[in-house]
Amino acid sequence: MNQRITREVTPLTDSDCFTLFWRVKNHFDFPLHYHDEYELNLILNAKGAKRIVGDHVARIDDVELVLVGSNLYHGWFDDACDNRQITEVTIQFHRKLFGEEFLHKNQLNFIRNMFDKSQQGILFTRETVLALKDRLIDLKDKVGFDSVLELMAILHRLSQSDGIRMLSSVGFDDHHAQSNSRRIVKVFEYLNAHYQEPITLADIAAAANMHEASFSRFVKKSTGKTFIDSLNEIRLGHATRLLIDTSQTIAEIAYGCGFNNISNFNRIFKRKKNCTPKEFRDNFSGARVYI
Repeated sequence: MNQRITREVTPLTDSDCFTLFWRVKNHFDFPLHYHDEYELNLILNAKGAKRIVGDHVARIDDVELVLVGSNLYHGWFDDACDNRQITEVTIQFHRKLFGEEFLHKNQLNFIRNMFDKSQQGILFTRETVLALKDRLIDLKDKVGFDSVLELMAILHRLSQSDGIRMLSSVGFDDHHAQSNSRRIVKVFEYLNAHYQEPITLADIAAAANMHEASFSRFVKKSTGKTFIDSLNEIRLGHATRLLIDTSQTIAEIAYGCGFNNISNFNRIFKRKKNCTPKEFRDNFSGARVYI
């Protein structure tokens, strides 16, 4: 396969805080791509279109709002979209717009955490989209300082919304878990560094300087997942990246990402991704890319 996904050079300049595109169109016409900037994408009336964010693939509903982190693959495709009056509002803003020191102020904790999670792509609930869609559309009519204030207000509202869903796997973008706990960050750093190797609960508990039982409870409380699920998610993230970016066989990828047999890899992949590795690779082959 070994396809190259295009790196987009956005029109956002260093002198601007953000740029906004508002379009009414009858189909999606941009290939699978990535860029340094964050992107907030509102899509209306495109039910059935295919969404790709990182290694996530799904069909969208009639309202859609996704925040895409820096350099994360993304694209929307209308191969099954019946509606031909699609409204799209795309807002792109600099990765360092707010600055690390500013983001670490107490009042911006929610926004900072949201930006961390956006490295997996964030899907907001239908209720959130309906509550904010008019403000997002009307943002095109604001200028100067008022436009920046409104964008910040929208981001703050989004950062406090319930029911968000992260889309891409943790390991897909070599992105380490973000947490207020330095210990859980170190755990994920260890898993990302050693995912190709056999890793036991005893190994990782020792690396975290904890007893096995205490470590299991700690990971479950911190991530909502068991140790094995967390490890498998990281391994799958790396595997899906290789399925997209290389021509390695599925067996080579499975063993190279730490799975001890191909049947186990296929079973876990199917359970987590709702498709086989081959179907996943074919999904991305159907997305338009620049070669």
